[in-house]
Amino acid sequence: MDFGFTTAAYVVAAVLFILSLGGLSGQESAKRAVWYGIVGMALAVFATLIGPGSGLWLLSVILIAGGGIIGWYVAKKVEMTEMPQLVAAMHSLVGLAAVFVGFNAHFTMRALAKGKEAVGTFAELVAHKSPVELGILQVELYLGIFIGAVTFTGSVIAYGKLAGKVTSKAEKLPGGHLLNASAAGLSVICLFWYCSTGGFFPLIIMTLCALFIGYHLIMGIGGADMPVVVSMLNSYSGWAAAAIGFSLSNDLLIVVGALVGSSGAILSYIMCKAMNRSFVSVILGGFGGTAGPAMEVEGEQVAIDVDGVASALEEADSVIIVPGYGMAVAQAQQNVAELTRRLRAKGKEVRFAIHPVAGRLPGHMNVLLAEAKVPYDIVLEMDEINEDFPDTDVVIVIGSNDIVNPAAQDDPNSPIAGMPVLEVWKAKQVFVSKRGQGTGYSGIENPLFYKDNTRMYYGDAKQSVGDLLNKIS
Repeated sequence: MDFGFTTAAYVVAAVLFILSLGGLSGQESAKRAVWYGIVGMALAVFATLIGPGSGLWLLSVILIAGGGIIGWYVAKKVEMTEMPQLVAAMHSLVGLAAVFVGFNAHFTMRALAKGKEAVGTFAELVAHKSPVELGILQVELYLGIFIGAVTFTGSVIAYGKLAGKVTSKAEKLPGGHLLNASAAGLSVICLFWYCSTGGFFPLIIMTLCALFIGYHLIMGIGGADMPVVVSMLNSYSGWAAAAIGFSLSNDLLIVVGALVGSSGAILSYIMCKAMNRSFVSVILGGFGGTAGPAMEVEGEQVAIDVDGVASALEEADSVIIVPGYGMAVAQAQQNVAELTRRLRAKGKEVRFAIHPVAGRLPGHMNVLLAEAKVPYDIVLEMDEINEDFPDTDVVIVIGSNDIVNPAAQDDPNSPIAGMPVLEVWKAKQVFVSKRGQGTGYSGIENPLFYKDNTRMYYGDAKQSVGDLLNKIS
């Protein structure tokens, strides 16, 4: 099979990937977009297997079958609440693959430089390159290994933080950013060393530096910024794939890597803007900080029982529900959807308010609500609904903390100062469904819970909403 078919198949696969990425921007088109991606990947794998340099059929089939079985098992086992850490784990594998491919390219180049016979399509390509092209190839594989190594350890730490296996607090070693800068500087020196000698030693030193940078950068980012970190690591994995695509002269890897890298970077920027975070400070591991001690919260949290919440809902004309990670943990979305149907059947206006960083993964709440068959047209983004809270009778907050925290506006020393939030406290009544009096994942106290128009509806979200369903027929 010649390069013509493979190139044509890659072009079609690239178009399908672009359509897939574009379709994921809307809930109505997301399912179709996923199928575009599936077909595109299947076509890309098929074209690669039968294209130039194909062989080792038994090993290829075994690896594809093994990967498919593992993927199927993980997809069946992992809950939606575990999706953020699963995504981080997948990013680590992309980074590790980039490192391995880069090292393999290095060993192939060294073997040819020593006069050994070229074996395989990549080796044949390298054998026909000019000295200038070989120098460019060295830079490409070097960058691929560097980005891949940063992505690998960074993703492993992100997985640990999201899974609760590593502290969610921002922690740095003594020396902080100076250590990161030193490791980056040493990596640049090793680049010139590697390009001039082609030796393995500078490549190893750079890899160790990159592994450290990935570890230390993500350890220096706190739990409140983890949604941005997941998106940022997605971008890193894309650039790693693109760099390796250049090394292997694989056009599809370059296109797909660029798509993933750029879309991840854009999403990270949008999320940083939604959190009033500096994009540069986040990717560098938390430059900056608060100016002083956070404002003390006065008062007490007043609890309410199911009868009180049900009575308020019966009397209300307009209701806004704000879902958060607590709803995902409790798997309460089906009960919430049923509550919505019953309230709307009584002629009440019920809508959902979604913050850009609700949960621990972009779009987390939208997926859960779509799964529970909540109508798309009543699920609104923060900018679409924030001005409506003063005219709302009842707001129900389910498992959210930072995204409804008035300290973002009132306390300049708060870790989330300046972050745009859902202004739920402006509604007539606010009910907060929460397990207990804890501060949540980021560890920030929320003055909303102490306001006069707020009542705490304690308990597991699924059970609490289920109790409401018993009162509202």
